[in-house]
Amino acid sequence: MTKRILILSVFVVASCGLAYELIAGALSSYLLGDSILQFSTIIGCYLFAMGVGAHFSKYVAEEDVLSRFIDIELAVGLIGGVSAALLFMSFSWMTAPFRTLLYVLVFMIGALVGMEVPLVMRALNARDTAFNDLVSRVLTFDYLGALAVSLLFPLVLAPYVGLVRTGFLFGMLNVGVGFWTLYVFRAELTNVGGRVLRASSVMFFLVAGFALSDRMVQWGEHGLFGDEIVYSTSTPYQRLVITRWKDDMRLYINGNLQFSSRDEYRYHEALVHPALQALPWARSVLVLGGGDGLALREILRYPNIKQVTVVDLDPAMTRAFTTRPELVKLNGGSFSDPRVKVVNADAAIWLQGTRDMFDAAIIDFPDPSSFALGKLYSVPFYGMVKKHVAAKGLVVVQSTSPFFAPHAYWTIDATLRDVGMRTWPYHAYVPSFGEWGFIMASPEQEYVPPTSYRLAMRYLNEATTREMFAFPPDMQRLEMAPNRLNTQSLVHEFEQDWRRVIR
Repeated sequence: MTKRILILSVFVVASCGLAYELIAGALSSYLLGDSILQFSTIIGCYLFAMGVGAHFSKYVAEEDVLSRFIDIELAVGLIGGVSAALLFMSFSWMTAPFRTLLYVLVFMIGALVGMEVPLVMRALNARDTAFNDLVSRVLTFDYLGALAVSLLFPLVLAPYVGLVRTGFLFGMLNVGVGFWTLYVFRAELTNVGGRVLRASSVMFFLVAGFALSDRMVQWGEHGLFGDEIVYSTSTPYQRLVITRWKDDMRLYINGNLQFSSRDEYRYHEALVHPALQALPWARSVLVLGGGDGLALREILRYPNIKQVTVVDLDPAMTRAFTTRPELVKLNGGSFSDPRVKVVNADAAIWLQGTRDMFDAAIIDFPDPSSFALGKLYSVPFYGMVKKHVAAKGLVVVQSTSPFFAPHAYWTIDATLRDVGMRTWPYHAYVPSFGEWGFIMASPEQEYVPPTSYRLAMRYLNEATTREMFAFPPDMQRLEMAPNRLNTQSLVHEFEQDWRRVIR
């Protein structure tokens, strides 16, 4: 019976250890971007720390193996349990030490987790378990625990429980293993009462943290965004936060501003109308991204448009902008228009599987701050877009800032040209973002910027349109290589550009 208890403990502690690693990777990806860099460095630091912990486990005396195992469970439960909350608060209120704190916590957790399995193996060995049976059982349950969490984390824990609450939950599991071991082996342990008191104190702290997780997240996000948060959710794909201050409503994805209601009309008029004004014959439009429905609102103003297909990865995004009254008011109820078809899918996969053709495509993805987003700005992706747009049709791509991120901007232009499309870069001043860039492209169409618009505009006219397609000396074209899928140079260019201007 005692052997089974120890083996099951391996399953739980393996699950907890991987959970803390995934939480750190996901949280740093949300807050810092570049998910491959974050996960790679965190995994490397964690595994190295496990090796350090495994090495130091040999200094635990045989008679103290179970005692030290219980102490480690309490320490891992406490540090791992509070890690997500601590990191989130650090980033929200004290950005500077975030990276240092991140790797210190990952190393501490990894070192403690690295001690767990060797101690369990020694405890089993002391109970006359055959070596081959000992190794196979421990490693089997270790890997099974890792498998369980690797499946639960993206499907259930991150989207429905949340990163902060998940941290506290697995901390409680670690402490539960400590309690379990205390009870089963109480006859072999000293100072059982003191250990029970310590374990109870840690468990109480973690349970309180679990109960208060939502308040901590709200407090942290208030520090991060400053304004009242009217909606927030974590999905399998991203963290969505909508804030409000007076008449200004803002959407943030993974901490990055997507729009401000005070000036979003500038952005969306510039994104949509220079293309659709030039296509009076257009009947069908494809929108990739744009789950807020704001670009869709502008497209639907054209009576000649009979069908719009919106492909956005995250159903939580389109659902919020379809059901929440303040957001529906902002996009004019565009998702309720009978001409609109919404598809919640990966745009690249959807393009591969559809045979639909469109007269225009509006591509409104978040900036290429990670490799997951960078693939949507790559040569293969634009090649697929070209196949689904009429030869005389137009494609418009939001392309980050040609002033703040010129290397990234002109890389997008080079990528579109690499698949055989002609391009017409342009830019607009959006107060919330500064100088922002777009690129018009077409398989065969000759494009001339409009001198007037059939619809009334708040921002666009002949003068502003002429200025949009003229680049001053400090925003001239740079010769860049296209963004290919196997290297994703765009993500590196984007990070380096913005690193130069963000303090």
